[in-house]
Amino acid sequence: MEIVLTAIARVESPRAGLEDDGWGDVVSRIVLEPGMPGESLLGLDAFSHVEVVFHFHRIAEDDVTRGARHPRGNAAWPRVGILAQRGAPRPNRLGCTIAEVVAVEPRALVVRGLDAADGTPVLDVKPVMAEFLPRSPVRQPAWSTELMRAYWHAPD
Repeated sequence: MEIVLTAIARVESPRAGLEDDGWGDVVSRIVLEPGMPGESLLGLDAFSHVEVVFHFHRIAEDDVTRGARHPRGNAAWPRVGILAQRGAPRPNRLGCTIAEVVAVEPRALVVRGLDAADGTPVLDVKPVMAEFLPRSPVRQPAWSTELMRAYWHAPD
């Protein structure tokens, strides 16, 4: 089945590259595309966080992983299926991140902690509601904790 999506916005970020770590303090603007009315942002200022769904548009189709791999190519970590990790070269090249709302502008949403490079197409923005967060304890393998150690905050 084919599904066609259209970007509703684009990311304006000081980070143009695809670095793996240090995303926590990055402040970005999610600027609405011309066909999206500014009033679509109405009420987001009442929320502390949003979930941003975006497209890893710089990942070539030939680089997409459908099977298993070592996360970040690190052979010290186990080989796991692409659906058991959050790497960019996924089958539909979709990313989603919870980011802090900094400000709502007439045609843009300013956020902190969005791990999307400058120019990234945004497919959707949803307010984060406590009732949609995990309702039971989160469990994850040790390799993922190690991988994420510097993801939000670069090491000293």
